[in-house]
Amino acid sequence: MRLLLVEDNEDLGDALDRHFRGSGHAVDWARSAPEAEDYLRAEAGGYDLVILDIMLPGGDGREILQQIRAREDDLPVLMLTARSQVTDRVHLLDLGADDYMTKPFDVAELDARCRAVVRRRHGQSQSLVQVGALELDAAASRVTADGQPLDLRSRELRLLEVLIAQPGQVFSKGQLMDKLFGLADDASENAIEVYIGRLRKKIQDSGVVIETVRGLGYRLREAVQEDAREKTQRQQP
Repeated sequence: MRLLLVEDNEDLGDALDRHFRGSGHAVDWARSAPEAEDYLRAEAGGYDLVILDIMLPGGDGREILQQIRAREDDLPVLMLTARSQVTDRVHLLDLGADDYMTKPFDVAELDARCRAVVRRRHGQSQSLVQVGALELDAAASRVTADGQPLDLRSRELRLLEVLIAQPGQVFSKGQLMDKLFGLADDASENAIEVYIGRLRKKIQDSGVVIETVRGLGYRLREAVQEDAREKTQRQQP
């Protein structure tokens, strides 16, 4: 998941930044309203979610939310607020927020709400996704093949999450870079090749393959019987 975190409190922002990065997500962290607007302009259409504080240096998070919705943008936005009054929270939802969290909050609950907001935007009712014998439970960060757990590192897990959400869809290296790395991350497209190679090895017995589409990128799909016959033929002396 690629997310924009807009939070001026250094301690909270740093904690959330480390949490989401540690889970394999790509994070851009804006510490003021103008910086958030710069990120949104530069990465138009590139984010899966915005986590947006209200009180910010140089502006107001509610104004940023209104600007996003004025563009008829369906970008998911979760607001962070210190205000506990029902009328304040209702106002945020009326402005177009998808959800909100009242400070202080539990990071695990924020994590769950972020996943739920993104799922709703994609028309998904649950965090469980299955293609063939390969099953991903994003909420539990668990992947199984024929019921057997697979040991995936955080970015391998997020890469699979992107591919398995749209089986058959071709993703370019640039698109995968946008999903796995923030603007401040020092990474090249070679990193995508490395993660694709690692993920292929770990799911090779799942009946699902990551196919290279020459000149375009990669796609995940179920292995068909023809794939199995070709593998058998290659193994024959």
